[in-house]
This record gives sequence, C-alpha cells and structure tokens, in this order.
Amino acid sequence: MTRSVFFSAVFALLTSAALAHHGWGSYDASKAVTVTGPIVTSKFENPHATITVRASDKVWTVTLAPTSRMNNRGATEKVVAVGQNISAYGYPSTVDKDEMRAERITVNGKTYEMR
Repeated sequence: MTRSVFFSAVFALLTSAALAHHGWGSYDASKAVTVTGPIVTSKFENPHATITVRASDKVWTVTLAPTSRMNNRGATEKVVAVGQNISAYGYPSTVDKDEMRAERITVNGKTYEMR
C-alpha cells in the first residue's frame, strides 16, 4: 500500500511539471520585436526563466530559456538579475500583448542564445 501511494505521488509530480510546460505556438514568429530596458523582476526557475523589462512603451514579460540551457550558455541568474539593463530579441505573444518569448538576449555587451 505504501509503495503504491509513493508511486502515485511521484507520477502526480512528474505529470504536473509536464503540464506546466507550454509550446511556442502562441507567439507570432512573423513579427519580431526587440525590448530594451532595465529588468524589474526575475524568476530563474523552470520550466523557463521569466523576467519583466521596463521598456520605453510598457513593461514586458519576457519568457527565456529553461534554466539549465541558460546556465550552459553562461546566462546565469546574475546575468538576468533585477536592475540589469537588457535587450531581448524575440516574438510577441498572440495571447498577451505585454509578453514575448526571447530568441536571444544581450546584457553588458554579451549576447546569449535562448533557443
């Protein structure tokens, strides 16, 4: 009995993480945008790191790569820390007008690929 409860709990955790992950179909790859400004908030967690950037027109939510990919490419939590000035190039959401998915970011003159 204890064993079945354990495996049920593990299964529930694994499937909830999979359901939280989303595809890229809700972003318009035909309308690239560049968002530049200071990072206001930063969440360096899975399934994707997320920051908000105060651009000249509005505050954007920028979806970045998974944290493991970012770390492997040198884009650590310090790179996307609150207060850093960033330029994010990517695609706007077709669902939320204030959100984008970054293809690459540039911080302190260094560019990091997100895909």
